[in-house]
Amino acid sequence: MEEIIVVAPHPDDEIIGCYEVLKGDKKPVIIYGGETDHDRRMETKNVKKFFDIKVQMFQNVIPANLLQAENTFYFPDPSYETHPLHRAYGFQGEGLARGGFNVIFYTTIMNAPYIHEVVDPGDKKMLLESCYPSQADLWKYDHKYFKFEGRSQWMF
Repeated sequence: MEEIIVVAPHPDDEIIGCYEVLKGDKKPVIIYGGETDHDRRMETKNVKKFFDIKVQMFQNVIPANLLQAENTFYFPDPSYETHPLHRAYGFQGEGLARGGFNVIFYTTIMNAPYIHEVVDPGDKKMLLESCYPSQADLWKYDHKYFKFEGRSQWMF
């Protein structure tokens, strides 16, 4: 059975970059960067209050049991992301894509040419505020975090 796997280097990246995926009809697996501090780990529990999530885990690599050809992976785009950790995870995704896995890249900083405006930015902002109150200063004045998102699939 196909799994949707969202790889988020930091808690909040899954909503910023994959809100529409999370709102979809499939229960995703979310893999957060393993070096996340305790307080941010606790905030990720809020995500299950608003989305139908199958599994949340903290890992630095994709668990072997999820490396299946039928799965779809969402990674930060290593071409457009500027944060070093986002780029590092994006390069992991690129390696999987080059290996024949179904990988879709997303952006959290909205400088990619493939972004679009989300249908309900108010809902996305409310979810970010409810799930990640410690990060609220990020989207308080910078609307790119909740107004836009985008995904791209590379062809090899």
